[in-house]
Amino acid sequence: MKLKSILLVTLTALLIFSCGPKVVEEDIPVPVPEQPEVVVAEPVEETVKPVVTEEETETPEEILSRIRLDDVHFDFDKSDLTDSARMSLNRYVEVLKANPNVQVLVEGHCDERGTIEYNQALGERRAERVRNFMAESGIDTDRLSTVSYGKMQPINLEQSEDAWAQNRRAHFRLGLKN
Repeated sequence: MKLKSILLVTLTALLIFSCGPKVVEEDIPVPVPEQPEVVVAEPVEETVKPVVTEEETETPEEILSRIRLDDVHFDFDKSDLTDSARMSLNRYVEVLKANPNVQVLVEGHCDERGTIEYNQALGERRAERVRNFMAESGIDTDRLSTVSYGKMQPINLEQSEDAWAQNRRAHFRLGLKN
């Protein structure tokens, strides 16, 4: 019986102490981390970086592989620069200004329609028009040369309006000054 009494007292004590007031988690203050200060960066103006610098020891092939001047196209039987061609040429002028050792050969091309002689002259007018635009935009004329291939080097041999439009172009070949 004594054992029963001790057990009863122990159980009663456990019940009394385990049923005491509970701490509610809402009462515990939660620390709030400080917000970092937001810094707004100033916009950076993008500039054309030279491909060729005095310190670099790249081969001519490596230097020229970094520059890409896509063909500019002409309307049928015209040597006038389109708005699209002018936009492209303005970008090319900036690249050439940033790379003063690069020389450009401007090739004039035509579609297959017309005589060999007529297209030879038209190709020359197209190449000269591009050369003059670049020279007027600040590229030294000693860096620019032209050649006309007329209709002799088409890039698309099909006979369709799309093919002919691709062939009416000024193409650029790049080299380095010696």
